Order: sequence, then C-alpha cells, then structure tokens
Amino acid sequence: MAVPKRRTSKSRQGHRRSHHHITPKGIQYCPRCQDPTLPHRVCNNCGFYQGRDAIVMADAAEGK
Repeated sequence: MAVPKRRTSKSRQGHRRSHHHITPKGIQYCPRCQDPTLPHRVCNNCGFYQGRDAIVMADAAEGK
C-alpha cells in the first residue's frame, strides 16, 4: 500500500486545490416581471422567453 513519505505542506495543498473554487451562477432578470432567472431559460414566474409567451401560465386568481 502506498504511504506518503512526507507531509504535504499547506502551500502545495493550496496549489492542488486552486481550481476547486465555486463559480457563481449567472443570474439575469426577466424583462417582463423582473424575476431572477437563469440565462436561456423560460421564466418560471411568467413563462416569458425571447420576446414571446413560451408557456401560457394560469393566473393565481383562476385557480381559486
């Protein structure tokens, strides 16, 4: 079984983990309702995508 001969220093450990950082998600806002959405996705709140209604959303008043 392989056993390390010397302890890994904090500097070497940090160099190895330099690419383990978290990248933030690119959040954009819907031009119609200003709800935060991911880019190139249909808005979950109003169903708006690329200048048109991609999904016809039922109003909350109709459901009651």
